[in-house]
Amino acid sequence: MPRRGWRRTRPLALAAGAATAALVAAEAVHLARRRDPAAVLRAGYRSGSADETAMLNLFLAFGATFGVARAVTHSIRRGAGPFRNVRIGRRHIHHFVPGIVLTLGSGGASIALRSTAVDPWLALPFGAGAALIIDETALLLELEDVYWHEQGGLSVDAALGATSLLAVLTLVVRLIRRGEALVPEAAGPDRA
Repeated sequence: MPRRGWRRTRPLALAAGAATAALVAAEAVHLARRRDPAAVLRAGYRSGSADETAMLNLFLAFGATFGVARAVTHSIRRGAGPFRNVRIGRRHIHHFVPGIVLTLGSGGASIALRSTAVDPWLALPFGAGAALIIDETALLLELEDVYWHEQGGLSVDAALGATSLLAVLTLVVRLIRRGEALVPEAAGPDRA
């Protein structure tokens, strides 16, 4: 991506990275003061509602997959590492294709199964698939391979926006669940 296009996303990426690093560091210090931090993490994860756990899994899968996809595409472009472009015949298969398969498959399975026990696990491939699709937003909008051009910055912008929305949604779900636990259902005339 040319420097001009990167200038608009670099401050966002740096701010998001700094905020994330600060939060992770603060939580790591807090957790390190506990006798068994792994037990605390397991207990916290298991005690969350299915919705909270699914949102966390979706958020983590999205962020990790987006980062890995960007790293892999950079290594392919440099010709370094074991990864190469996937081709079927003369056609280059972009990574939004497996993203669509993952997203549709896991979303369809979640709808078909309707299981709160399975939904948190289906959120992992759903988040990964969504990240692969979002990473190629510019290609899908321009209908040209603009990944490494200035227009390709739109994909980074979209991913940063999606990450922010997922983070807010995760926090809102937690806030609502805590509120539900603290405020009893009002018994009105139609709620006897």
